[in-house]
Amino acid sequence: MAKTNPSKDADRPVFQALLTPHRSLTRRGFVILMSVLFAVSLVVGVFFMSIGAWPVFGFFGLDILLIYVAFRLNYRAARAKEEVSVSRTELAIRKTAASGRVREHVLNPFWTRFFVARHDEIGITGMQVVGEGQDITLGSFLNPDDRESFATAFSRALAAVKAR
Repeated sequence: MAKTNPSKDADRPVFQALLTPHRSLTRRGFVILMSVLFAVSLVVGVFFMSIGAWPVFGFFGLDILLIYVAFRLNYRAARAKEEVSVSRTELAIRKTAASGRVREHVLNPFWTRFFVARHDEIGITGMQVVGEGQDITLGSFLNPDDRESFATAFSRALAAVKAR
């Protein structure tokens, strides 16, 4: 019969989640969208050039550039993520900003509380873990359905760890 190490079992996560912002447009979709916008702008711009309104052609190019920059900034913001892990001995939260800056929080799950702010029409508007002098916001970039499912699963995991 194999022996088990109780401290190893206590360190095993009972809950793990990777929270990432949702982006509905894939890279391939982005290339297709930009290609279509470029083609339409080129055709309309050439038309305006042919009737003598050449400055309009430049504005169509500027529009394409601004749309491209907006999407690139949006994709950059999508690099943000939050990793949440709950075990009997620790609650670990690792937040990675879009810039790549990482902040890690390690808390004792027995000394933490999970708070959910709700709005009657919208649902969950905010989630926070509070404990050991820290106030950590979770999932601020999630949509309402994802916030709801995360809050339910996380609450259950935290309660299960505390009940043992």
